[in-house]
Amino acid sequence: MLSERRLEVLRAIVQDYVGTEEPVGSKALTERHKLGVSPATVRNDMAVLEEEGFIQQPHTSAGRIPTDKGYRLFVDRLAGVKPLSAAERRAIQNFLDGAVDLDDVVARTVRLLAQLTRQVAVVQYPSLTRSTVRHVELLSLAPARVMLVLITDTGRVEQRLVDCPAPVGETVLADLRARLNSRVVGRRFTDVPSLVQDLPDSFEHDDRPTVSVVLATLLETLVEETEERIMLGGTANLTRFAHDFPLTIRPVLEALEEQVVLLKLLGEGAKDSGVTVRIGHENAHEGLNSTSVIAVGYGSGDEAVARLGVVGPTRMDYPGTMGAVRAVARYVGQILAES
Repeated sequence: MLSERRLEVLRAIVQDYVGTEEPVGSKALTERHKLGVSPATVRNDMAVLEEEGFIQQPHTSAGRIPTDKGYRLFVDRLAGVKPLSAAERRAIQNFLDGAVDLDDVVARTVRLLAQLTRQVAVVQYPSLTRSTVRHVELLSLAPARVMLVLITDTGRVEQRLVDCPAPVGETVLADLRARLNSRVVGRRFTDVPSLVQDLPDSFEHDDRPTVSVVLATLLETLVEETEERIMLGGTANLTRFAHDFPLTIRPVLEALEEQVVLLKLLGEGAKDSGVTVRIGHENAHEGLNSTSVIAVGYGSGDEAVARLGVVGPTRMDYPGTMGAVRAVARYVGQILAES
């Protein structure tokens, strides 16, 4: 267990290395930080930190840099994330408030995260498996053609054309719309099949084929849209950190092209909205062993319906990045709640 003084030395090394991009020496630490001890004591503390694997010497210089283990302890001992300024919060709100639909919300969120953090931004679309039905609309387009519109609580809108076996009267269409909404509004998508399976039996015999076709289209929509969707942005930001990657950034770029990898990075299936930080070799994908991932859940209520985050080098402003990611997620959740 490290003493509080050695933790202070580690914090100072992380902060200086993130800020200067240069290995940190004991003399620089005592000059820049009020550690209350002599350079000799700082050197001894650095020797202990190096022996225990929290810092390392990259080459023959006297300076040291944090290891993955050092960054992990730094993050675990953070007293709090860096709050955004009032101007930054207003900028986030103004930028996201202009979104016109869910696709626009996600696209704006990706651009905003990439700009705020200067990292690669990753945003997962709200998962239908954790979404609820807000409304089902049925619109008559022709005597035997209907448009089915499915609206989720996260602002997602799915449209399907339904070719019916016979002309559909407005009375039957209105009746089906009302009965369908009475059963599924406010319910999870995963519950919908069992909620509507006996619905055709409640209609007149001649209308049952039409009702069955509409329901089949609704259920097919749920199946088709279970695949998770990801949007990525700010990949060019990695070029600013080329020297932070041991050999080349190519493995990182290749990993970011794989959607399965991105979902795992964000924490696929995670239901909580807490901030998670994975550093270096904590990322299972080998191509991302030189990166850190900061992710958080977002949603219109207490439970997260999806996650968003950033990917960057391990030499990262963790307090500031965690604060930005959390703030953006909070605003996106508010927009979904109001949509």
